[in-house]
Amino acid sequence: MPVEFQDAITQLDTNMRSVVLGNPGAIRMCLVAVLSGEHVLLEDVPGVGKTLVGKALAKSLAGDFCRLQFTPDLLPSDIVGSSLFNSKTSDFEYKRGPIFANVVLADEINRAPPRTQSALLEAMSDRQVSVDGVTYNLPQPFIVIATQNPFEFEGTYALPENQLDRFLLRISMGYPDREAERQILSSHREGEPVDRLEPVLDCEQIIALQQEVRRVTVEESIYDYLLDIVEATRHCEDLHVGVSTRGAISLYRAAQASALIDDRKFVVPDDIKQLAISVLSHRVVTKGFIQGDNRQAAESILERLVDEVAVPT
Repeated sequence: MPVEFQDAITQLDTNMRSVVLGNPGAIRMCLVAVLSGEHVLLEDVPGVGKTLVGKALAKSLAGDFCRLQFTPDLLPSDIVGSSLFNSKTSDFEYKRGPIFANVVLADEINRAPPRTQSALLEAMSDRQVSVDGVTYNLPQPFIVIATQNPFEFEGTYALPENQLDRFLLRISMGYPDREAERQILSSHREGEPVDRLEPVLDCEQIIALQQEVRRVTVEESIYDYLLDIVEATRHCEDLHVGVSTRGAISLYRAAQASALIDDRKFVVPDDIKQLAISVLSHRVVTKGFIQGDNRQAAESILERLVDEVAVPT
């Protein structure tokens, strides 16, 4: 891989690590999503840094950033925009919504009703929005970082499976260890560190990195290994819904991005194995599923299936 690509990845990683302390795993997963050109769902309790990760990523990129606070009264037009009547021209003019940004932070996405959540579907899938029969392309790159609290159900709406399938990864932040938390307290002595972050990559560099990801080699044995895992989910007696073809493509692309981060031009089985849970667990539905218990059960089942599938040598 050209040196400038590896330097760019290192700069982005270092910049985020300077404010997101004690969670290198979440940063790496965000890098995988950015290089894949896909979206991230950060799911955990309040106050562990979900929004911070989104803001750190956005401020590290020299593109447009928008933060959308999802609430029960948020309308689809508040996201994608709407056509307004211009009395001077006696015609309707389209006013673009805040989604026309390179990085969109959808905070507490599950607080908005399904009709509003669905406004993101076309944008996340096709990088475009349609209003009044007219299609508008979104700026590139386009990345959605959504957050939600999985343990709070009052006034929330569970994300439908077809929307969850649009997220490349679902990440749990977790609590930092004591030493990392001590560093976090110290770093906030003079205010919010993320507000002092400066961009390290521009949009052209991100697009170039995303194109380089497509050039990472995937051997036939890796294809078979990936598909064996996907096939296992479709025949598992504990799962009501297995991984879709979109899910297989997502795991394939994420593995390529992971290889690029590690300065490799080829995918190895560990890339697939290490990403399988984060990429696939939100795409399956366990039998007897009720709101709130699918995540833990799905991850446990997938861990077992991945361990059972033979690794190519």
